[in-house]
This record gives sequence, C-alpha cells and structure tokens, in this order.
Amino acid sequence: MSSRVKVFLDTSALFAGIWSREGGGRMVLKLGEARAIRLLVSPQVMHELEGALRRKAPQALGALALILERSGVEITESPPKETIQDVLNLVDHLGDARILAAGLTTGVDYFITLDKEHFLENRVVMESTSIPIGTPGDFLAWFQKKLKS
Repeated sequence: MSSRVKVFLDTSALFAGIWSREGGGRMVLKLGEARAIRLLVSPQVMHELEGALRRKAPQALGALALILERSGVEITESPPKETIQDVLNLVDHLGDARILAAGLTTGVDYFITLDKEHFLENRVVMESTSIPIGTPGDFLAWFQKKLKS
C-alpha cells in the first residue's frame, strides 16, 4: 500500500480503545501507534470523550494525552455548517451529525463506531454514505482484506 489508510474514530470507538486493554478498539489504536494507519477524530469527538472519561473513568484522564500522542491521533477541523445540516437529514442527533459530517469531509477510508442507534443500525446512514462504517472488529477485517489485495 502506497499511502496509509485514513480512519475516523467516533467517541464510542475511541473510548473503547482507551478503556479496554484488549479488543478491536485497542488494536486500532495499536495500528495507529505502529503508523500502519492514520487515526482522525474531530473536536466534537474530543469534547465528548473528555466528558465520558470524567464520568466513567476519571483515572484515565491523565493517560489520555499520552495515548493519543502514541497512537498518532490527529484532530481534524470542524466540518462546515452546511455539511452538518445535510447530515442532520440522516442522523437526527446534532452531536452525532457533527461527528459523521467530520468523518465525511476528511477524506477517510473508514468510519469506526460502536454507536448502533445512530450509525450501525441506521439504514439511511449506512446506505447514504460514501465510506464504509463499522465496528473496530469490522474495520480490522476490512483492513486485513485490503492488505491482502
């Protein structure tokens, strides 16, 4: 592969990677650390992640910057308001619309999420987006297949 695959992580996927020492989310972060893939998040993801960590795992806040740096996580710019408005036709939750809009405007190859309600089980989103959307495990299977081709 000539250029690294670009992956967008939503809040749920990034939280899972930080919280769990094993599993697909952590493996995705390890691929970022090995610089095998590029990991992107939006300012909205970072805002939500910080809030989730404060509520659920305040002890992990200190390690957050280190994990993000080691994994090479890049923070994108916020998406244009017009794009967010367009995505609100697919996702009726403003925060998730901002996150999906950011993923769609950054030119990523894959959007990783664990959010079933707004993304994975939302048929309109799955059929209307131009990039694959899946769980960390789905991405790892997709990435392995891509490496073999």
